[in-house]
Amino acid sequence: MFQIGCHLSIAGGFLAMAKDAIQIGANTLQFFTRNPRGGKAKPVDEKDMADFRNLIQQHGFKVILAHASYTLNACAATEAIRQFAIETMADDLARMEYLPGNLYNIHPGSHVGQGVEKGIEYIAEALNAILKPCQQTTVLLETMAGKGSEIGRSFEELRLILDKVELNAKVGVCLDTCHVYDAGYDIVNDLEDVINAFDRIIGLNKLHAIHLNDSKNPFQSHKDRHEKIGQGTLGLETFSKIINHPQLRHLPFYLETPNELEGYAEEIALLKSLYKEK
Repeated sequence: MFQIGCHLSIAGGFLAMAKDAIQIGANTLQFFTRNPRGGKAKPVDEKDMADFRNLIQQHGFKVILAHASYTLNACAATEAIRQFAIETMADDLARMEYLPGNLYNIHPGSHVGQGVEKGIEYIAEALNAILKPCQQTTVLLETMAGKGSEIGRSFEELRLILDKVELNAKVGVCLDTCHVYDAGYDIVNDLEDVINAFDRIIGLNKLHAIHLNDSKNPFQSHKDRHEKIGQGTLGLETFSKIINHPQLRHLPFYLETPNELEGYAEEIALLKSLYKEK
């Protein structure tokens, strides 16, 4: 089954978000656990979450993806900022236990001049602090475009983090198509080579989700500006190859393109038309 969804707002509650997803033809979804620029999360509404779980189960949603706030930086130079990231992610994971068996995506962070090695050390320490043996959520590290001092611009950097995580079965990777292209992985002309490199360095068993985003910028630009599907430098053919690739087609795909609900509905319909059922 083709699992396709987009990023939706939980401002109106989980049940309302599920209804929006169903309305636009999605069968999975992504949401921010709290304000994407930081701040406190709303109190847990257990009935709303229960109604949400029931509705998405009825409509065949296999897995959903929560996204941490952009402002969290687990490898910041300031200890207070690192501690805030740890406390916030721990709180997010506690909330995710009301939605068991799903995914939680984080941006690894920026080392802000401390160096990649120190940044990786801090990120691994944060993951070791928040992961629990009994948790039912898998935490995903997102591939990054390489702006400034971002960690995660290469598969090797992500591998180094994963290798330091004690509860390794609780972590994986979310691949962002815009980010990897901007970082220097040519998924337009050499998709097979990129997939093979990922498998060799990280392992495809660690790839749990894909962000489907076109890019406003050229290859290896390190800019990270998303574009609508087929309207950027990746092009529609690239997305057709990705969603139909035998080693990727089983994964859930999430749109983070610059769209409102109507635009997402159009993109979901377009991608469904490109997906080749076996």
